[in-house]
Amino acid sequence: MADPFKEQDIAARALELVHQAAEPYLDSLPERLVHDTAADPLIDELAGPLPEYGDGTMAAIERLVAVGTQASTHTAGPRFFHLVVGGTTPAALAGDWLTSLVDQNSGLWVSSPLASRAETITLDWLKDLFGLPPTFGGVLTPSATFAHLTGLAAARYWWAERHGVNVVVQGLSGLPQLPVLTSGLVHASTRKALQILGCGRDTLRTFVRDDAGRMDLPALEQALIELDGAPAVLVGNLGEVNTGDSDPIDAMADLAEKYHAWLHIDGAFGLFAALSPRTAHLARGVERADSITADGHKWLNVPHETGFSFVKDGSVLGKSFGGWGAAYLPALDDEQISYNMRSPESSRRARAFPIWATLRAYGRSGYREMVERHLDVAAHLGRVVDEAPDFELLAPVQLCVTCFRYRPPGVPEAELNDLNARLGAAILADGRVYVGTTTYRSMTALRPTFVNWRITESDADLLIHVIRELGPTL
Repeated sequence: MADPFKEQDIAARALELVHQAAEPYLDSLPERLVHDTAADPLIDELAGPLPEYGDGTMAAIERLVAVGTQASTHTAGPRFFHLVVGGTTPAALAGDWLTSLVDQNSGLWVSSPLASRAETITLDWLKDLFGLPPTFGGVLTPSATFAHLTGLAAARYWWAERHGVNVVVQGLSGLPQLPVLTSGLVHASTRKALQILGCGRDTLRTFVRDDAGRMDLPALEQALIELDGAPAVLVGNLGEVNTGDSDPIDAMADLAEKYHAWLHIDGAFGLFAALSPRTAHLARGVERADSITADGHKWLNVPHETGFSFVKDGSVLGKSFGGWGAAYLPALDDEQISYNMRSPESSRRARAFPIWATLRAYGRSGYREMVERHLDVAAHLGRVVDEAPDFELLAPVQLCVTCFRYRPPGVPEAELNDLNARLGAAILADGRVYVGTTTYRSMTALRPTFVNWRITESDADLLIHVIRELGPTL
């Protein structure tokens, strides 16, 4: 077999193979192992030399479906508590299939008015969902890291302009170091964005008042005073990955206004706190920020490669990423929007479709209900841990993260880190639930995170059962 031109009539049949596999696969997720190491050897079936003459569409897709449905880590199921990964709602999954079917380039209006308008509508809905002013500019990105890159690029443009430099044209040469100030809750993706922007990964300064990394506001203000009016960027962290802890966003917004600083908010999953009256206080003041990032594949439960970047002054996005200077590309336009002029990407997948589908399907109340169910699951696990003689809750449960460690009676403190590290590895190898370890306040801890739309309290209870089964063997 050679040249796909010879198989023009077979695409729908290949899609049918995936469709036939979808129902039994999705139905099996609540019961199957999150990761079955026995299936790992199947991955080798994808290997081998590049064929001179291919197997044809049907044979290739049959093999990929067989391997993929068995050897995947089944993150779409209800017992993947590792990292901060949601599933994909039924509406978002169908929307993503449509995205591949129509294969739009959402970078330019001329290449797809549909994709551009869908993105604008989706961004407006997201601003409404999070309680952000409708006047904010925005763009969809491939991830929260790219959203940081986008928001901090806008901040860098603003900062350089105050030094009389157009950083897009002239670069950073001759400029002082960009002052970026935050707390110990800062995520590695913020540092990575600063690294990519040429500002330096480790130039960021943290101001902490305890070993959990919480913000020292007086020290932050003193640093702003010492800058003597020079422009600075503050990074507020809404929802830290180990505990769900957050910086005092409203107080940071006060400082940003007082000292004329740019306030950037990392709301990768914590921005969803705004959806529930029980947690909305954590997000208070986020609407006063200059740039805000969030992730879609976390609490929104849409497929990977989805993030959001919102910027108060939307024109800065165009100044940071537009003006390509290529004769065949259009100019910036606020009506017929080319989103590749508001973000780092050129050609872009039409990632608005699954977001539009899930927001249209479930609305504000559906997402509030899901968020509050996850708050309940995390709080339930926190109570179970706190009341148990063989566990230790390491931080208050604030959002969707429960941070704790296994601490059976009689095990010396000096041995607990090693025990919990081995326990974490054993849980992953077991596969019934999936949760990672972290280091929190010098302690090795488990940090299950509940953001998948399928999760209920029974899934959290299974984690406790598995730990109590595996722990004594270690």
